Amino acid sequence: MKVTVDELQEHVGAEVTLSGWVVHNRPSGKVGFVIVRDGTGLCQCVVEKTRVSDDLFEALKHLGTESSLSITGTVRAEPRSPGGHELVVTDATILCPAVDYPITPKEHGVDFLLRHRHLHLRSQRAWCIGRVRHTVVDAIRRFFNDEGFILVDTPIFTTLAGEGEQTLFAVDYFGQPVHLAQTGQLYLEAAAMSHRKVYCFGPTFRAEKSKTRRHLAEFWMVEPEVAFIDLDGLLGLAERFVTAIIQAVLERNRSELQTLETDVPALERITPPFPRLTYSQAVDILRGERTARFLADELADLQRRLAKVETRIAQIEAEDARGGLKKWKQEKNAQELIALRRERIDLTAAIENNPKHAALAAEFTWGKDLGGSDETILSRMHDKPLFVTHYPKAAKAFYMKVDRAEERVVENFDLLAPAGFGEIIGGSMREDDYPRLAGRIDELGYNPEHYQWYLDLRRYGSVPHGGFGLGVERTVAWITGERHIRHCIAFPRMMDRLYL
Repeated sequence: MKVTVDELQEHVGAEVTLSGWVVHNRPSGKVGFVIVRDGTGLCQCVVEKTRVSDDLFEALKHLGTESSLSITGTVRAEPRSPGGHELVVTDATILCPAVDYPITPKEHGVDFLLRHRHLHLRSQRAWCIGRVRHTVVDAIRRFFNDEGFILVDTPIFTTLAGEGEQTLFAVDYFGQPVHLAQTGQLYLEAAAMSHRKVYCFGPTFRAEKSKTRRHLAEFWMVEPEVAFIDLDGLLGLAERFVTAIIQAVLERNRSELQTLETDVPALERITPPFPRLTYSQAVDILRGERTARFLADELADLQRRLAKVETRIAQIEAEDARGGLKKWKQEKNAQELIALRRERIDLTAAIENNPKHAALAAEFTWGKDLGGSDETILSRMHDKPLFVTHYPKAAKAFYMKVDRAEERVVENFDLLAPAGFGEIIGGSMREDDYPRLAGRIDELGYNPEHYQWYLDLRRYGSVPHGGFGLGVERTVAWITGERHIRHCIAFPRMMDRLYL
């Protein structure tokens, strides 16, 4: 009977056949242990010499990592095995033996892994992140569908700049210069005047010349747009939305989160209401004594953690140098060293950045947009997502509605994920007054001919409306604890990387 790993608990005591790939092979004199993955999970397969032919025992004994096979045996419960079950092998068919698989238990650099992304996707960490991403995407669609939103597919080719013309990817469209979409929002505004509540979900493109961990040239974004709403209504929608995503992941992906060593209790605290600050309040916090103390305490904690990591690395390296370790212990030490060295890199970078963050915060001037450093500080000071509202008009997009009570700011918000992950949502009310919007387009020097249809929305039955966009990769990075969003999409597109 052919089954998958995630079905083994239903077949304890029965003989079944799994089809998959070898993750790890640990042979010994009379018993071998082959860890097999099949796309649904991992299973330890116990190969006893007395239960299989001599030829098969030898073949399995020398089978390399990522060899594919079908393997038959009896299922038994074993709490110490991956997934809680194992297979006592009686037969197997080797489909494709693999030799010298390039990704080994040793530590590999980021460039190496990205060059081998087609293979690195098979790793346990990438597999777990992919599963979480799937849940996030499914939860996004379920939330908006259940809330009565209508899906509208917006163009990828466009003449409109939604987020500033300096980050456009130019494309020759049958001889006409156009660019790849930065957002579907402007088109959604038209659709919202038809359906009231709409959303789009797809890839978006930004030609930002940035190599930071928070940037991709191509990423996925979901954007709802709602007619007859105000800023408080938008904040409430975003709050419910993010909470629903977190709940879905906690319900469906706890084992993946545990494998990724994610802070699950922190995710369990993500419940409404989320704290709210205005931009002006955020500026006061950044420049104040509270932030100076927070960063000083954080620096001391980082230094303590780094010292602890350095001590543990030295202990393992000394143990390896003494020799005489069994192979399983050598491999365990190798894996722990990889994790510790990564942590050392992260901690060292955080220690180096801490005084830079402190200086930038102390010197922050009202009117600037919040940068990554500022968002990191503010989000680390909270254990829930943080709303920051009412940014300066000059720092934001032309379509954002000016606050009629304070003309120098707009009715917008960013939602910052906690623990330093920064912005995951940006949104606003849209300017619904024709003269104001036309004036803003003219002020920024955009070609008014490209925006005539957009201005028509203010000529014919204009209403208060607004929306926001959530970046999928940034959200997945926050939920999984992954520090770089390049690992949160199967095939990342970055400023310096287009391979694969």
